[in-house]
Amino acid sequence: MSDEQGKQLEPYLPDLARARLQSLRLADGAATLVLDVSGLDGLERDRLEVAAKDALRGAPGVKEVRVAMMGEKRARNIIAVGSGKGGVGKSTLSANLAIALARAGIRTGLVDADIYGPSQARIMATEGARPQATSEKKLLPIMSEWGVPMLSMAHLASPGQAIAWRGPMAGNALSQLVDADWGDVELLVVDLPPGTGDVQLTMLQRFKPAGAVIVSTPQDLALMDAARAISLFDQGKVPVVGIVENMAGYTCPHCGEVSDPFGAGGAEKAAAEMGHAFLGRVPLDIAIRQASDAGTPLAAGDGPQAEAFAAIARRIATWLANRRQPSEAMA
Repeated sequence: MSDEQGKQLEPYLPDLARARLQSLRLADGAATLVLDVSGLDGLERDRLEVAAKDALRGAPGVKEVRVAMMGEKRARNIIAVGSGKGGVGKSTLSANLAIALARAGIRTGLVDADIYGPSQARIMATEGARPQATSEKKLLPIMSEWGVPMLSMAHLASPGQAIAWRGPMAGNALSQLVDADWGDVELLVVDLPPGTGDVQLTMLQRFKPAGAVIVSTPQDLALMDAARAISLFDQGKVPVVGIVENMAGYTCPHCGEVSDPFGAGGAEKAAAEMGHAFLGRVPLDIAIRQASDAGTPLAAGDGPQAEAFAAIARRIATWLANRRQPSEAMA
């Protein structure tokens, strides 16, 4: 509601601001305006705020303009993609999963939470992009060519810059990325760094994920580390969606013979032993590596590699749909 003095100021507002007006008050020369910005993205909200302030500054009796914005809270699920060790293809899987989920009709965003070794900007062809910030000092994600908005430490640091931060600083960087203005994104895929360190703990404590996807190669050493990652999520009471076996089987491009340099079936067997779902396997394929280096993820196209990612994405989407309530850790 507006007070009497506030009502006299309403004609000065642009039409869009009047249509979204919740209250307008004037006291001691300060006009306080509350707008409902439901459905507007960060840039539209900024433009609306500037227009309202410019309009009211010319009104009689107004020395200062304060704008508050309110909107609907949007439930947003987080799927954390983790591994116990590096070198298992987690970042490539995360990027392709985000694209596959978006192609399946889920509004999906991607966070590169590997603060010290970000790679998603290269995989998603957004190197050199710099995010803007809203009036509320929240980052606006970079829109990738594949229709997936994303943020990475690579978008905030200089190219090639070493990030030599202690744990609390890395945790704060993660919060800045996850707590950005994601607009109408309903699912956030978070590519965690390998291991079970500070970033993972910050993720669990501040932005409790709806579920975790564990990535491992078939070999025993990788599976041992994957078990440690699962243990961390268990301690944080985050359900494990399932396990993905990456680099599973290599088809020789010359003779067509299939070999298993990292073993075969280890992740599927481990999933069964630990009582977790097996989400699928992704082959060891040079085309996947080349596409990641070139910034053209294969999940954006067609073919057997794209179908491998799409099948895993479908299982994750089904898992989310079967949950009774979405995660309320983010809004």
